[in-house]
Order: sequence, then C-alpha cells, then structure tokens
Amino acid sequence: MSNTITTTDFNFPNQKSVYRGKVREVYNIDDELLVMVATDRLSAFDVVLPKGIPYKGQILNQIATKFMELTQDIVPNWLIATPDPNVAVGHLCEPFKVEMVIRGYLSGHAAREYALGKREICGVKMPDYLKENDKFPEPIITPTTKADNGEHDADISREDILSKGIVSEEDYIVLEKYTRDLFQRGTEIAASRGLILVDTKYEFGKTKEGVIVLIDEIHTPDSSRYFYEEGYQERQNRGEEQKQLSKEFVRRWLIENGFQGLEGQSIPTMTDEYIETVSERYIELYENILGEKFVKADITNINERIEKNVLEYLANI
Repeated sequence: MSNTITTTDFNFPNQKSVYRGKVREVYNIDDELLVMVATDRLSAFDVVLPKGIPYKGQILNQIATKFMELTQDIVPNWLIATPDPNVAVGHLCEPFKVEMVIRGYLSGHAAREYALGKREICGVKMPDYLKENDKFPEPIITPTTKADNGEHDADISREDILSKGIVSEEDYIVLEKYTRDLFQRGTEIAASRGLILVDTKYEFGKTKEGVIVLIDEIHTPDSSRYFYEEGYQERQNRGEEQKQLSKEFVRRWLIENGFQGLEGQSIPTMTDEYIETVSERYIELYENILGEKFVKADITNINERIEKNVLEYLANI
C-alpha cells in the first residue's frame, strides 16, 4: 500500500494546543493562527475507519482551498495560506456548535428518514410525493449538532438552536444566509462541470474581531454529495440509483457489510484493493469538480514533508 498519514505529533514554535478531529488535526499557534492538517483518515457514521486512504488528505485540502478562493467574494473565510498539499493555515476562530447542512435533493440521511415514513427533518416539512434523489422544491437547511469524537452528530431544528441558546438569532440569520449563498455558488460551479451539488455541510466560526467566517472544508467529497448531471433525470424516471461522486459509496459498502456505526457492529475488513478503489474515487471527484488533473504529492515521508513546509512558513511570517 502507498504511504498514508493517519496521525501527527508535531511540536511547532509557540504551539499552544492540538485538537484532533475525525479527519483533521488542528494546531493552535500562539492563540493567533491555526495549522490544520488534513490526514488520510476516513470516517463514516461518525466512526474513524482503521486504514487511511492514499492522497485523501491532499484531495480534501486542495478542493477546500480552491472553493474558499472561489467563494471569498460572497462569504469571508478563515484561510490565510496553504504551505503544504495537506495543510491549511488560517485565523484562530471560535467555532459555532452546529453544522449547517443544506439539501437540494432527497438523498442520504434525509432519504433514509423519509423511507421510515418521516415527513419532517430538523423541523422542516418535506413533501409527500418524493422518491429518493428527487429534487426538493427549494433547498432545505437541516442543521446538526457538532459532536465530539466518538459521538454522533444529531439533527436539530432552528427553533431548538435558538431556544437553547446554542447560537443567537442575530448570528443564526447570518449563518442561514451564508449557507444558502455558498450552496447557490457551489451549485453553479458544479453545473459548469456537468455535476449536481446534491447536499453539503458548512461550518462557521467567529474571529477575535467578532466576524463570522467560513471554516474547515467546503464542497469536498467528505462534506458534500454530487451526482452526474448527464442521465440524472433518465435514471430517476427508471427508478435507478444515481451515479454519484461522494463518500456515500463508502457508507453504502459499510451498510452492505453490516455496519452503520451502531453498538455491537464491527467494521468490515478493508482490503488493500478496496482502499485503492476508494482512493481512485476521491481522485475522480477532484478531477471532475475542479476540472483539472490531480497531481500526486510526494508521499515518501508525509510527516517529514509537512513538518518541513510548516516550519518554513511559520519562520517567514
């Protein structure tokens, strides 16, 4: 198997702390900057799977970086620089404790809830006449709580977010506007590449100056679902599964092999061959959504490469 990065243990100058998420590891530099390392870890159903996926961290980081650039005219973001293919450096922010999920189509979690007979998700009503992967009359926002590692994100309504004081109404109005604006821009970019942006999630934080900014990733295969536009309607008419580019194919594989992150379930064995196919699918999404060839970084020793590049960057700011 190719070399992968699944954990880091850096000690950068003026480092205050390290936060280890499901996929990213975030280093606090002097309570001013965050150095975010995108690892090759793969999570599904809020569980980190046992093996890394070659180039996944690089892919996520470079897609997110590109979309930050393509949306900074409509929504401010935290990003300052990308000194390494797997690393983003940005402003220290206080994250909001919700993830803003927006759905243009009845897919994934929403479709699974719909199949159980539910016609409301996160306080938002869904029409009765839909079938899986149909387009909603208009995109719906279905937030989730931001869970700690090992815990499951949970659906939450706008009303509960406000009544529990998780986010102030003033700030939440901004989050909703930014979410819709980003989804509209992402939809337009996807359409220009022959893709449909089906659903996605955004995370936001506040800078020390109190400015709400987009943080973390945007429009990556881990945070978003894409369909191919060509043949979409024909597949819907025939009741066939949609051809898609997202992490959903991993979730489907896990479900087929008896795993949905529930108590007592074991993660199925991931063979080297399967891991290679997952890596290839991530590269396929990169090339389709960005419309450019993916250039593999040197992975002879990823940790050393990252440490060298970040140290050089920090020494020159």
